[in-house]
Amino acid sequence: MHDYKAQYEKWINSDKVDEKTKKELVALKDNEKELEYRFCKNLEFGTAGLRGIIGAGTNMMNIYTVRYATQGISKLISDCGEEAQKRGVAIAYDSRHFSAEFAKQAAGVLAANGIKSYVFDELRPTPELSFAVRELNCIAGINITASHNPKEYNGYKAYWEDGAQISPEQAQVVIQAILESDIFEDVVCMDYQEAVDKGYVTILDKSFDDKYLKEVSKQCINTDSVKAIADDFKIVYTPFHGAGYRLVPKILKEMGFKHIITVPEQMITDGDFPTVKSPNPEEKEGFTIAMEMARKEDVDLILGTDPDADRVGVVVRDSEGEYIVLSGNQIGAIILNYIITIREKKNMMPKSPAVIKSIVTSELAKAICDKHNIHIENVFTGFKYIGEKILQWETSKEYNFLFGYEESFGYLAGNYCRDKDAVFASAILAEAAAFYAGEGKTLYDALIDIYNEYGYYIEKSISYAMPGLDGTKKINNIMSNLRKEIFREIGSVKADTFTDYKTKEITQLDTGAKRDTGMSESNVLFYKLVDGTSVVVRPSGTEPKIKIYYMTSGKTKKEAQEKLESYIADFSEKLEALGN
Repeated sequence: MHDYKAQYEKWINSDKVDEKTKKELVALKDNEKELEYRFCKNLEFGTAGLRGIIGAGTNMMNIYTVRYATQGISKLISDCGEEAQKRGVAIAYDSRHFSAEFAKQAAGVLAANGIKSYVFDELRPTPELSFAVRELNCIAGINITASHNPKEYNGYKAYWEDGAQISPEQAQVVIQAILESDIFEDVVCMDYQEAVDKGYVTILDKSFDDKYLKEVSKQCINTDSVKAIADDFKIVYTPFHGAGYRLVPKILKEMGFKHIITVPEQMITDGDFPTVKSPNPEEKEGFTIAMEMARKEDVDLILGTDPDADRVGVVVRDSEGEYIVLSGNQIGAIILNYIITIREKKNMMPKSPAVIKSIVTSELAKAICDKHNIHIENVFTGFKYIGEKILQWETSKEYNFLFGYEESFGYLAGNYCRDKDAVFASAILAEAAAFYAGEGKTLYDALIDIYNEYGYYIEKSISYAMPGLDGTKKINNIMSNLRKEIFREIGSVKADTFTDYKTKEITQLDTGAKRDTGMSESNVLFYKLVDGTSVVVRPSGTEPKIKIYYMTSGKTKKEAQEKLESYIADFSEKLEALGN
């Protein structure tokens, strides 16, 4: 923690701070609470990089904190030698405020440290950045984005040479470099145009998109089904003012879809996201305009990608003709089931196929994989862990990666990139919708068929926001109390195992026997009940929140819903009794 007043004075008096920033800070001089928030600490750098509210201060997203982090990335690269510096860094950005400026600042710091960069000429999807790192043989990648956070936020994601986000060990090198340096005195930055003129920066234009889309299109496995229905089939698409606005419609057209109806107001890239409360494809509110258009055009499928186009949301019509937003688990199950169905039908299944999901993603994936004798593994939340597992299998040749997903609306197939890809997901979902349309069904019908075959799986995550300086303390107290008080039953159902991923121990609750998780360390607690239900507690990696995930199933929707409500009510009561 900083002496926030001393930090404030340092910024106000530094000749390295521009006048506009100083003016912003002077206006806050009497707002103690705001100054404390802005200067109490450095904006934390982790495996997810940086994420924070845009503004002046050490705990905010601004050109100085972006430069500071990039100086740390430069240290990580320079430690790898001259060859790594020559390989360079790919840099992309989304439609948020200051994203393009932050990207240029990052390139300027790299250039001043003798490191080449490849900077996209305008906003691009996050997965294209991951692809670029691999395609250009870069040592690293930087993406300026805050995904689907509110408009006040921006962020900075760091990637390594395989195209996945950096590991905890690499993040630690960056953190250490930051801790050992001064935000102004030890950070060097070349003017962006000078960096371009001196050959440190190569601009990536639209021609690079074709390479990326070529790889995405290879993941499509049944385009004949598109041709069969193309004359009549309609899709409504919205990019929520973000990076999917060009490439999603483009790949759908290339696949043969003829009627792609885009939401005009939301095709405009705008960091204010003026037509939605939040640019989050998980929430129905954002699809309001799209649903109005879909009703007029009699459309069964709506796709929406978040501002950096790594997550996709789906709206379908249910059996009553009402538009509903599918959950991330439902979308994942539809894609997984479709990929397996088509690959088996066309004899395209690779040898030793394997699926990866996060520990908080529905067990429906396991039920589907088990039936088809496909290996499935769990990893921690965060797509970098899926990327790690893909790399592990590529090296060991033990399995061939088929599909990976998280309940938080992230999906990937293929080896072309190492991050979730909403361009791919939009393409495969549209293809699946075309296939089922050929059978007289919708994606909703396909989902009901899955439930009829495997049982009704239902999930709910509840987030408790804990903002401000006390937030972290409260979150730590909750996790600490839950470790001390292990529940023997939840919702009147006996708990079978309790897993503490921080200590890497699985405890068999009836015998007290312990075994290793076989996974790395993470601040996650996991209850598995005797009926197969899971209750998971973890702090959010990107926001001051604690998240609780409930995952259960039943023979019918009614049975599953009743079980879910019982678990939520009882666990919430238990939390309250612990003083949380």
